[in-house]
Amino acid sequence: MNQNIKRVIIFLTITLIFDGCGSSNVVQYPEPAGTAGDGNFISKEGIYEFGEIEYRADYGTITVPENRHNPKSKLIHLPVIRIHARTENFGEPIFGLAGGPGMSNMTFRPMDSLLYDHDFVMVGYRGVDGSTVLDCPEVAEAFEDGEEDLLSEQSLREIGEAWTKSANRFKSLGIDLNGYTIPETIEDFEAVGKALNYDRINLISESYGTRVAYIYGIMHPETIHRSVMIAVNPPGRFIYDPQRTDEQIKYYSRLWTKDSIMAKQCPNLAATMQKVLQNMPRKWLFFSINPGKVKVVTFALLFQRNTAAMVFDSFVAAEKGDYSGLALMSLAYDYVFPDMLVWGDLATKAVSADFDSMKIFSSDAQPDEVLGSPMNKLLWEPLKYMRFPIEMIPDSLRAPVKSNVETLILSGSIDFSTPAECGKEFLPYLKNGRQIIFSEAGHVGDIRYLQLDATKGLIADYINKGIVDTSKIKYVPMDFNVSFGFPTIAKTALGVISAVVLLLTAGIIIWIL
Repeated sequence: MNQNIKRVIIFLTITLIFDGCGSSNVVQYPEPAGTAGDGNFISKEGIYEFGEIEYRADYGTITVPENRHNPKSKLIHLPVIRIHARTENFGEPIFGLAGGPGMSNMTFRPMDSLLYDHDFVMVGYRGVDGSTVLDCPEVAEAFEDGEEDLLSEQSLREIGEAWTKSANRFKSLGIDLNGYTIPETIEDFEAVGKALNYDRINLISESYGTRVAYIYGIMHPETIHRSVMIAVNPPGRFIYDPQRTDEQIKYYSRLWTKDSIMAKQCPNLAATMQKVLQNMPRKWLFFSINPGKVKVVTFALLFQRNTAAMVFDSFVAAEKGDYSGLALMSLAYDYVFPDMLVWGDLATKAVSADFDSMKIFSSDAQPDEVLGSPMNKLLWEPLKYMRFPIEMIPDSLRAPVKSNVETLILSGSIDFSTPAECGKEFLPYLKNGRQIIFSEAGHVGDIRYLQLDATKGLIADYINKGIVDTSKIKYVPMDFNVSFGFPTIAKTALGVISAVVLLLTAGIIIWIL
């Protein structure tokens, strides 16, 4: 019975969180020819469905070296989708760069406001998409295993050992990890641009993709026409700032107190979270609560406004003795987090770009800390116990340098992943840069979809005309109301399963009698 309850609860939770996010198009890419060489591109025509409109598209495969600095490097193959503009006199094509690292670039959602006048291109991220995928089942298993607190020293040491095992396995398979870096990814995009006969391109990037876009502009400034960065991740920012995380929780807390209904339930949201996190039980009924897993899930769910409200609802309930929501969050971690990313790709991209920053961060809890940086602790503290052999990318690409690329940065004022302050600090390096901050918006999803039409218009005007018109961007106040939160989901699912079990038991008894 316990396993059935778990499945129902997790199903309900994942459905609630990810409903409306859409799904990727299922596509078949042409197989590269046996004699395919560096830069060889083959494609076949097809249809790309976006909303109710069908676009003519090419589904292709580009062949590139695994490591361009090694003359004896083997070749790898990456998928490519080109969605054709609906007009013949189209402007510079647009390349999409999705977030990550460790996530596919083939599910990037284009904007219909730009598809009429521009080709839109998605190039697979090496290490995630294509012929070589840097899966790390050893790491995924270590993330999930054991009853130990996920963020305990023992758990982090085991995760570090798992990273070493994955790296050794990649070496035994003949995979050259030094080929799976951001600069190599950029050269893949360049190869596709040349294969499609593009002189200049626009970039629309999100989160990690903005780091790729920035370095692209340093390596090939002549290629980039305009660049839109959504939730910018400048050099050094694969590391989360624990102090800034707590400042944002306290900002949410101040917004909370302005809501008279919420303030009656809980006068100090930040203090409630701190108290609950420091005094968390290890069980709710027969469900375990892993403090480290709750902290990691809490941090991840704070990225977006809607899920942040669900987190706060769970902590307010927990302070009153109802830990069902936190138990559900702990349980959801096991079902979602270990397989959420291609972990080898995360390591190669992030470590090769930001290892210097990773070495100096401190994950030790401070006396007045609310949440701090559980993701730093989980992802980067195992570096003390691991060997993941990859060379750093050049110094000139690891620190901010001046760029002349026309760039528009869109940030959310309460983005826990890539805070707006990161953009402010980065802006002086962009000679032709502008930053727009969306008040009370979180990470990428909030920025793109909270005011969908206005945001699409803003981006289209910038790509097409180089103008920044914010007149249609409105203030959308934070809504803390939760109609169906984690505590409700947990207890409802538990009640439904219990009722089903009782009915089945009664039916069996009646049948026997």
